Amino acid sequence: MPHTPEPDEDDLDAIPPPHPVVHVEQALLGALLLEPQRLRDVTGIGADAFSTPAHAALFTALSSLPAPDPAEHSQDTKWLGTVLAAAREQTRGLSALYLQQLIQVCRWPQHTPAYARIIEAEHARRRLAAAAQQLTRTAGDTTLPQRVATTLAEADALTTVVDDIAARFPPHAGSLPRTSAPAPATDLDEDAVDEEQLLLATATAHPGDIEQMRWLTASDFTQPLHAGLWQCLTALSQRRAPIDPVTVLWEARQRGLLGPEVRPQELLTVLADPFGAAEHWGERVLQRHLLATARHIGRHIEAFADDPATTSYQLVVGSRRALADLSAVRTRWRHATAPVSNKDTPVRARAASPPRAGPPQAAAPTTRISR
Repeated sequence: MPHTPEPDEDDLDAIPPPHPVVHVEQALLGALLLEPQRLRDVTGIGADAFSTPAHAALFTALSSLPAPDPAEHSQDTKWLGTVLAAAREQTRGLSALYLQQLIQVCRWPQHTPAYARIIEAEHARRRLAAAAQQLTRTAGDTTLPQRVATTLAEADALTTVVDDIAARFPPHAGSLPRTSAPAPATDLDEDAVDEEQLLLATATAHPGDIEQMRWLTASDFTQPLHAGLWQCLTALSQRRAPIDPVTVLWEARQRGLLGPEVRPQELLTVLADPFGAAEHWGERVLQRHLLATARHIGRHIEAFADDPATTSYQLVVGSRRALADLSAVRTRWRHATAPVSNKDTPVRARAASPPRAGPPQAAAPTTRISR
């Protein structure tokens, strides 16, 4: 019969074991309590590098108090009492017994620099994870008034953390992180589908706009069919071929986009239903892709940081590669939203089209392609 613990019985199995870095912190603090003069060998960390408030308080006390005379310190515990009193001002619960335990834990005070380096590396890992989480949250927050600008600001903050880690742990030749990237979100976004179809229809009706939208690529679309149709439109535009729903349909057929789920008549109906300005819908598509990319990169870097097998050097290399993907999308976004006078002059004269506008005042008519 299985054992049922009493209500007041301690369930030790429910208490998670301490993080491995806690043992390193204990060894470092024990070394400094035993031989305070070794504090001069500790570089690269402050109180914020410790994983628990108690350890942070002890390190603050050790760093702020003058070191005792080594001979006197070996004969009495007066200085330890001073450290304990100073640490208790920040964190209650510390005891003289715990300080004694820390001293007993550390048997190799000469390894203090190595302990400090390990603590510095784990602190960098936590900082990177926190910055990546913030980027993911911000990119997914639909309540922000300036969502793209705020997301890009968080991306800059994350880049700053990566650069700081790189300065502390310069990357060197070696393997890339082995952590697999999380799967991208696959939820169907009805708004994204509608906006992509409106873009395709409006660009088909005003093909002169296509050349102005070189900042938009097939990778920005959420639906493979829509990505393929945008490639059809850009290919026809580059060839100076006539563009209308029929020519786009034939190009789609040659590219193998038609099938049981994509009937020619439905495709023609969608492409013949333009609304608003193509550039407006293109910016909406690109904005959605930028935010999705930021969320994915935040999750990817967080996965790096959560993998204990990822070294500090790999964190830097992997994070920089991930952020490079966002930087590429960001560059295209800046070009898309730049004032017209700052954009490249097109090779071909722009065809007449409705003036660029913001979101339409009325709901746009949309016919969905069967999927």
